[in-house]
Amino acid sequence: MEANNTGTQAAPKKRNPVFIIILTVLVLGGGAFGLSKYLHALHHEDTDDAQVSADISLVIPRIAGYVTDVRVRDNQVVKKGDTLVILDNRDYQIKLEEAQAAFLTAQSNLNSAKAVSHAAIANIATSQASIGTLDAQIEAAKITVWRATQDYDRYANLIKDHSITQQQYEQALAAKQTAEKQLAIIEEQKKQASQQTKAVSVQSTATSQQIGVADATIRQRQVDIDAAKLNLSYTVITAPQDGLVSKINIQPGQFLQAGQALFSIVHSESIWVVANFKETQLDKMKVGQKVIVKADAYDGHGFQAVLSSFSPATGSTFALLPPDNASGNFVKVVQRLPVKIEFTDTNDSLVKKLRPGMNVLVDVHLD
Repeated sequence: MEANNTGTQAAPKKRNPVFIIILTVLVLGGGAFGLSKYLHALHHEDTDDAQVSADISLVIPRIAGYVTDVRVRDNQVVKKGDTLVILDNRDYQIKLEEAQAAFLTAQSNLNSAKAVSHAAIANIATSQASIGTLDAQIEAAKITVWRATQDYDRYANLIKDHSITQQQYEQALAAKQTAEKQLAIIEEQKKQASQQTKAVSVQSTATSQQIGVADATIRQRQVDIDAAKLNLSYTVITAPQDGLVSKINIQPGQFLQAGQALFSIVHSESIWVVANFKETQLDKMKVGQKVIVKADAYDGHGFQAVLSSFSPATGSTFALLPPDNASGNFVKVVQRLPVKIEFTDTNDSLVKKLRPGMNVLVDVHLD
């Protein structure tokens, strides 16, 4: 009976060697992958929180006006100085003509003031010459008065002893009084001439001031002309830089306000990457380190680049509503710092195909 039980016991089941082999391969493969990732992490820092950036210029009119022509289309390549939009310039042309007319009027006023000033100077010279003549006449009149006085004195003595007639005495007296009156008249003429000279001098001074005012007015009118020309030039809106035009949202006949954003121009020759690394990844990163950039749009292609600079603050600091940890409960959140990465391979044709906003993966070589 016991012999039968022993003979009927089942033999031990053998393990499948395929399972062991697969398990061993998985363990070794997982270990190798983990080791490679660990070794990679020692010498690299990477993030997929990165986008392509570029210089983007807004096209903004400096003056208000109605659109007469739009010279560009959506996504068009433009060069610096190319005409983009033309505004109606008739109002500004009229303002320029008004400024030019005012300038001519100011020039006429200046010429008139100069003519008056020259006439006043001539009058001053004439008055001064007249005063000189009157001075000579006064001296002559004084001599005549002196001679008439001497004659009168002699005749006055002679009339006392009746050596002369009464008629001769009266003639001497009349000659003396006439000479004195003539001297008084000439002296009064000199006084009036002096007053006239002073008046002309005052007029000349006022005229000189008018010349200064007229000259300042001319300069002001020239400034008005320059401003009118400048505003007239603003009716032609040109490209501020080379690049690609964004979607055009304006039509002929539309009224534009000064400072209104029309569309954008993306500078295709100036492209870089902004990667947002965690603050815990920045320990070994520094400017000048090599970077490999991979774009989602061009899978498998590695763009050569270099770490250019670090942002002066984290992204949350520049937010519209930055966090204030002192205002309530504090929850520690790992912050990210924007890092600028510039492309170095100028011969890579795919760099020019990158567009701002594209997602990329960046790998910084720490060694």
